Amino acid sequence: MTADDLRETAAALAGRALELPELARAGTVAAYVSVGSEPGTLALLDALRARGVRVLLPALLPDNDLDWGVYEGEGSLARVQHSGRMALFEPAGERLGPDAVTTADVVLLPGLAVDTRGMRLGRGGGSYDRVLARLERAGARPALVVLLYDSEVVEHVPEEPHDRPVHAVVTPSGVRRFGPGT
Repeated sequence: MTADDLRETAAALAGRALELPELARAGTVAAYVSVGSEPGTLALLDALRARGVRVLLPALLPDNDLDWGVYEGEGSLARVQHSGRMALFEPAGERLGPDAVTTADVVLLPGLAVDTRGMRLGRGGGSYDRVLARLERAGARPALVVLLYDSEVVEHVPEEPHDRPVHAVVTPSGVRRFGPGT
């Protein structure tokens, strides 16, 4: 995609996501800064912040777990090169600890694909599997939403026993919900 295509896709994705009732009600949203070919998230992060939402962003720890910090705008991000991986944009400010994600009303998850059952395929590092397990242990029940391109919603992805379905996927063309009543 061209740079213009990427900007348009990010704007469309942000517009669709901002229509979600879960995000309209949210006081705190755990999100991420897109990297590489992932659908752009900065427009969405800035729109959430403008609404007064507290946006938490992850910082990758050496064991692949995630710590969290507050997003204060694009200028509050630091480009961090992790050994053997691509550089990530992480919050430069205070770290809140791995359990901070349990305060989120919505968790926006990256992924490679999601299937018609709501099963998400991640990048294989296990960082978000840990997040989902942490939420479950804490009894936290945030809305789990994956941000993807339309072509990344597929018929079936591999599933492991620890995998959990998400509640919705947002793509530039719309929202698809999973679970009871969808």
